[in-house]
Amino acid sequence: MKYQEGNLGRVFILRLEHNEIVHEVVENFAKDKNIKSAALIAVGGGNEGSKVVVGPENGNSKPVNPMEHILQNVHEIVGTGTLFPDESGNPMLHMHMAFGRESSTVTGCIRRGVKVWQILEIIIFEINGINVMRKYNKSFGFHLLEP
Repeated sequence: MKYQEGNLGRVFILRLEHNEIVHEVVENFAKDKNIKSAALIAVGGGNEGSKVVVGPENGNSKPVNPMEHILQNVHEIVGTGTLFPDESGNPMLHMHMAFGRESSTVTGCIRRGVKVWQILEIIIFEINGINVMRKYNKSFGFHLLEP
């Protein structure tokens, strides 16, 4: 295990609107507000056509080959995530969401493009006093958190 200790900084309340792409809006907002590290929670709606990574095709293969699920209808959303810079200093969101409709739920990572249905509320809790980044790991084929 690796870790760093930080302190809470600013808190931002966002309302994303219809068809905005979640990770793009959050990363651009973080860049504009100079948010380096944060934890996030989200609640709202996801639109049909949203793309969600729902796990690796094979849990033992490297690099990881992600499976993708496309929402076929509007879904309720609840999500949580983290935001840290990549090696270039750009904000990089890692957020998982549960998408529910009637008695069915799909859960996964939103990095492929989740579109908002009507509204999505996000609370961003800035974390100060740490120096953490996401570094690309060639073996896994994606960015890993490096505290």
